[in-house]
Amino acid sequence: MQDQPAGDDAPSLDEGGSVGAPEESGPPDTSEQDERPEFGPDPAAHPEDRQDERAEVDRGALILQGLRGAAAWSWRFLLVVAAAVVILYGLGRIWVGVLPIILALILCSVLWPPVRWLRGHRWPGGLAAAAVLLGALAVFGGIIVAIAPGVSAQVRQVANNAAAGADIVLEWLSEPPVSLRNQQFDSFVNRITAWLESRADVLAEGALSTITTVGSILVTTILVLVLTFFFLKDGHGFLPWMRKTVGRTAGLYLTEALARVWVTLGGFLRAQAVVAAVDATFIGLGLLLLGVPLAFALAVITFFLAFIPIVGAFVAGGLAVLVALVSNGWVTAVWVLLIVIAVQQAESTFVAPVMHSRVMSMHPVIVLLGVAAGGTLWGVLGAFLAVPVLASALTLVRYGSEHLDLRSGQLHVDDVRNVTTEGSQAANLAESSAPLFALRARQAYLQAEDERGAAQVAMLGRTGELAASLRDRILSPILRRDRAEPDGDETEPPRT
Repeated sequence: MQDQPAGDDAPSLDEGGSVGAPEESGPPDTSEQDERPEFGPDPAAHPEDRQDERAEVDRGALILQGLRGAAAWSWRFLLVVAAAVVILYGLGRIWVGVLPIILALILCSVLWPPVRWLRGHRWPGGLAAAAVLLGALAVFGGIIVAIAPGVSAQVRQVANNAAAGADIVLEWLSEPPVSLRNQQFDSFVNRITAWLESRADVLAEGALSTITTVGSILVTTILVLVLTFFFLKDGHGFLPWMRKTVGRTAGLYLTEALARVWVTLGGFLRAQAVVAAVDATFIGLGLLLLGVPLAFALAVITFFLAFIPIVGAFVAGGLAVLVALVSNGWVTAVWVLLIVIAVQQAESTFVAPVMHSRVMSMHPVIVLLGVAAGGTLWGVLGAFLAVPVLASALTLVRYGSEHLDLRSGQLHVDDVRNVTTEGSQAANLAESSAPLFALRARQAYLQAEDERGAAQVAMLGRTGELAASLRDRILSPILRRDRAEPDGDETEPPRT
């Protein structure tokens, strides 16, 4: 048998070459295959094939396919929403026990660096946690003790100024254009007194509810302090226990995810503390220079309210303006308002972006909506917890997106900054699985192409069957009639 030349006539695997091809022919030429795109039709295909690929498709079939995809996404989205609702409902039922844990974790994220430093200097874990916690309580108590005498002395001054201001307002109301008479004012006071007497039961219930709320706050505070001590003492063993419980692979991902949430939470609180300190310092100095009573107390209130982004700043500034208005008049109140606006504008423009950019990147609209939603659902506490919860959730979403990019080949391990060694191992595992996902995508594409080719073959087969059926039904009777007509002419006698 004569050898076939190696070239275009040589058999190849794609063309279904013969098994008995000579060994001298060598491997098939794959240079053209390497130049073809991994997915999609071959640009070097025959024009007739490209014409077939551009064949029209029924719009109804495409719409149906789109509706199927939308339905698949919709029911999965509804399942996720239903799961989230069930989780939130469960948390609401046990919120009394969940709230101290959340507050203790937030407090631990601030106190953990000094505890870690003491443990690094060979302090026992319990002693280090107790020392840092007692030190934090001492600082907080010292601030309260420091502002208490000034507040108690100046509150009387503010109350006297408020009473004098009320007399001035009443005198203004008694003059034109209002001209409020004493009888009208007495009638108005009597109506208010009668309304209060009629609502005595409701007010008593409200007072009892207030006492219950205060007791609940005290119990929650004690529980938070106890949990904070144990978290600081034994919290370092949580991640090893979790890896042992959930398994090695899941433990790698959960360790890195929770570590990033912890870093984000602690960094956010420390950055917010710096921002709050800037607001409290400069607003307090302005109040002190203007001679506004309770300047130090208002500065401390501004510091704590600044942990509630956007909303807390307005509340603290409004309180400072109100005290200045009652105590020093409207001119000082205007100056206080200008100082508050200038300090908060400078803080939000220069200080906050620099501090928060290292920890998280959230648009102010997201922060505002989160604070509004948290305040509406859970009051002041919800407004305080809204931003840390949003920051933690966004950290988890970004971590998941990062691993999707590693699996799709859009990122590499060198481009990822991990917090833990387990996170580096998880990133290597995700990148090593990228070829597997590419192979699955290739297989899915080839399967879709096979289905498309089978659909075209089936369509051609049905077209051939339809043509044969039409030929049998229409042409066959005509042919039989044409064949029968000459025989009839031969039997007919000739006409004369």
